[in-house]
Amino acid sequence: MSALQKLVLASGSPRRVELLQQAGLEPDRLAPANIDETPLKSEHPRSLAKRLALGKAEKAYERLKKDGEAEGCYLLAADTVVAVGRRILPKAEMVDEASNCLQLLSGRTHRVYTGLCVITPSGKVRQRLVETRVRFKRLSHEELESYLASGEWRGKAGGYAIQGLAGTFVVKLVGSYSNVVGLPLYETVNLLVAEGYKVHFNWLSGAGAR
Repeated sequence: MSALQKLVLASGSPRRVELLQQAGLEPDRLAPANIDETPLKSEHPRSLAKRLALGKAEKAYERLKKDGEAEGCYLLAADTVVAVGRRILPKAEMVDEASNCLQLLSGRTHRVYTGLCVITPSGKVRQRLVETRVRFKRLSHEELESYLASGEWRGKAGGYAIQGLAGTFVVKLVGSYSNVVGLPLYETVNLLVAEGYKVHFNWLSGAGAR
């Protein structure tokens, strides 16, 4: 029954793979979809997360169809956006970017949005948006400089990874923790189950055992 189903993750993120494995799911294929992630003028962070997740899903799905591998495929895509108000923070690649992000987040509450998109074997598109509120402590100069020196911020939305050292900065979190890591497990699993993917078959067969 499940052998006819394939789960494809439109991402190369090790964090998202690990989160799926935590839910007992092992992607049959990783199909990273690189698209332009530049926000549109005046685009709300919620809208950006949904648009990028859909864009990644569509691009990856088209590639699967071209390769003749779309049959029985459940394609999952996600995009995570960190924002203070309507201000969208970048995925920090340079130390100055990370420093600016962390100084902005220091002592404040920000929001993390993840857009989810699933394309089913029949080509049906389903989307969800998940929001988590996170409050950081006020960071000292030593904390900021030490975190920047760790390099954990590199490539992370908002310049931090909550599953690492930056977890010590979090005063309060309202919503899904796994959403902040990069893939909200509750919503992801329920979206797949609702569309007929046999998530719990993997639990019964022990395929998700680690």
